[in-house]
Amino acid sequence: MNRILLSLAAPPFAVCHYGCARRCAAPIGAFWLTGIVGLVYGGLGGPLNNGSVAWWVVGIGVLLWGVAAIWTLLTVQGVDDDRSRVSGSNRLCQALAGSGSRLDESDPLEEVERSRREE
Repeated sequence: MNRILLSLAAPPFAVCHYGCARRCAAPIGAFWLTGIVGLVYGGLGGPLNNGSVAWWVVGIGVLLWGVAAIWTLLTVQGVDDDRSRVSGSNRLCQALAGSGSRLDESDPLEEVERSRREE
């Protein structure tokens, strides 16, 4: 399935399949599920439950689904930029800098062991 089509139809699944699922899948999924609930609830009559469609609730559901889809498209695009190592991609630099300890930092456990040996 095409990445863009999956991002529009099921945003959390697109994020899980194409990239950054650790940080973005849960909030995108919350927006997407709330949008689905808004569509169903508005289609069933909404808070007035008068037998007709509550279009304003359906509109809120479509809006929330759209936010999830746009967020997913931006997230998946950013992951592709990082994987291709395009210059100017700050996310790659931050991910590499944040993964593991830096070489100029000493290990705190080694410092404790050295101080115990000196005593």
